[in-house]
Amino acid sequence: MPAVSPVIDSSEWDHRRSALAGLSIETGRRRNQVAPGGRKVTDRMLVIPRKKRRMRSPTEKVKTPYGLEVVENHIPYPLPKDRLFRNLPQAVRAELAAISLSAAYRKGEILFAEGQAPRGIFVIYEGSVKLSANSFDGKSLILHLATPGDVVGLPGTISGKRYETTAEALEPVQASFISRRPFRDFVRAHGEVGLRVAETLSDIYHATYREVRYLGLSGSAEGKLARFLLDLTADQDHDHGHARAKLILTHEEIADVVGTSRETVTRLFAEFKRKRLVEVHGSRLLIVNKASLQKLLA
Repeated sequence: MPAVSPVIDSSEWDHRRSALAGLSIETGRRRNQVAPGGRKVTDRMLVIPRKKRRMRSPTEKVKTPYGLEVVENHIPYPLPKDRLFRNLPQAVRAELAAISLSAAYRKGEILFAEGQAPRGIFVIYEGSVKLSANSFDGKSLILHLATPGDVVGLPGTISGKRYETTAEALEPVQASFISRRPFRDFVRAHGEVGLRVAETLSDIYHATYREVRYLGLSGSAEGKLARFLLDLTADQDHDHGHARAKLILTHEEIADVVGTSRETVTRLFAEFKRKRLVEVHGSRLLIVNKASLQKLLA
């Protein structure tokens, strides 16, 4: 059935046309009001100029509250670690755009909580997110640090089971959110995406198994910290044993990752710096002697 255009009478059309011209119209009887010069205002139309608003140029970038770049059209753009949506055909990417929403989070805000019914997945574009599990007595274990290109919330979104971790922004985060039902329908419709989902879930399983084995079987605290620092710089190019990374976790949070106390982490950092294994400048980490750190893993 064709769409029916609404009928607009002449007075309403005049009002709309004047509003578009940047004016607000107010009508009515003004017998008791006095205009400049002492003349009475009788039946007349009072025209009040509207406040001018700055129009954004189509080429001007939109600013977000946290200084992050808006993801145009909600289409995931290529990222080095993004293998779930990378190199999809343009038509498939357009379908993805239709079900994706862009979202920004402040540092410390929660994307989803452990035990919460799954709402969907989050694709991280900027910033970092920690995935942690918490015990009833208040202990916390950080299982993964999600960085640009990572997808969080995938296992629960696919299985329908509650989120097993809490996802918290470690810094301002820009992400794309896709609700559970539309995402599952999207996966069903595209076999290639389904295969990538299976590969990603396999990666999550192996990474979790590796962390459990590492925490349970690794001998010394210094070996655990050395492993954490080496993993942190694993994606960086090493030049003569040197690699740089950004330390976004506090000593207490690093302790939650490696399964030790904050005091032990602080002491080991001081020891590593004294032995010229690492250098720390604010939030910047420099691996000075990779070979010596690797020996601590034995």
